[in-house]
Amino acid sequence: MARTALVIGGTGPTGPGVVGGLLERGYDVSILHGGQHEVDLPGEVRHIHADPHWPDTLAAGLGHREFDLVVAQYGRLAVTSRVLAGRTDRLIAVGGAHGSLAHPADARWGPLGRPVVPLEDDEHLELDPDQGTLAFKMAAAEQALFEAHAAGTFDATLLAYPVVYGPRQVAPHEWCIVRRLLDGRRRIIVADGAVRLESRLYTAHAVQAVLLAVDHPVAASGRKYVATDDSVFTMRQRIEFVAARLGVDIELVDMPYTLATPCHPYWRHGPDHRLRHNERIRAELGYVDTVPAAEALTATVDWLVEHPPSPGGPEETRLGDRFGYAHEDELIARWESVRRGWSDASPRFKATHAYRHPRRRGETWSAGTDTSS
Repeated sequence: MARTALVIGGTGPTGPGVVGGLLERGYDVSILHGGQHEVDLPGEVRHIHADPHWPDTLAAGLGHREFDLVVAQYGRLAVTSRVLAGRTDRLIAVGGAHGSLAHPADARWGPLGRPVVPLEDDEHLELDPDQGTLAFKMAAAEQALFEAHAAGTFDATLLAYPVVYGPRQVAPHEWCIVRRLLDGRRRIIVADGAVRLESRLYTAHAVQAVLLAVDHPVAASGRKYVATDDSVFTMRQRIEFVAARLGVDIELVDMPYTLATPCHPYWRHGPDHRLRHNERIRAELGYVDTVPAAEALTATVDWLVEHPPSPGGPEETRLGDRFGYAHEDELIARWESVRRGWSDASPRFKATHAYRHPRRRGETWSAGTDTSS
């Protein structure tokens, strides 16, 4: 008799890939989703239409069904863990790579605060609801998942994703840039040099992470894995790549983050870096990037060009980008006016070499030493 699997959220950008991988592994697959939209899936895949966000609606949708494996990619982790208790042997859940982390000033991070790249073996979850209700709830859900695992309710694995990009995304962040270029914009407002870094995960790599957890039940038992692309690029690199893909020349107009409001929807969480390591999933499950970064971003851009979100439609609403070009032009003009009227007569900084490079015996270090020596 075939093993049974349920995929919660099987119609999103990663759903069909996960479903296909499970079918290849011999599972009898069902998907549970809200029914708002459908995707092409093999005919043998059963569809359960139910809202997974609430215990009563999820339980009603499941009825008396039980599964050997559940992959929960949608809904609320706390609800999923509670309702699936006693209904499955394994639960592979998807959460966020940053959302549940303790706030940067939490004393557990140490006197320097939260590292720019928190380590998986030394991460701390949010325990104070006053620091952020969502972060606190996400952390509590993670803890409840692994408490259920420890109690033998089911065998649990948590995959923690940063922002996911690729075709069919419901909030396609690259659209903030692609639409502007398609609309003829050639001056793009950026913040703080556009050197901000963030970990991201291509949809095909997210699918790989799930299937690796499926294939390694012993190693993945009771483990949390941060899944990210290996390579990280600056905002500037990504914006310039998008422009090159669309065959246009652009000028990046750099402003301080607090003034560069039109770029905030693309920056999303503020000016700070958002980075995570992926060493654990690489070492324990054998994760590797299967799609080169340039190919992944190319596929994302091409999809958006071929399937542009409707102006003012759901995708743009989720992004929160107003595409207010008149405001952007006014902001650029005001910023350029400020810069024209600003001058700094202080001597320019000149880098010097920290070590002595004498040209003659006995010569001591001096600030005038040629740094190119």
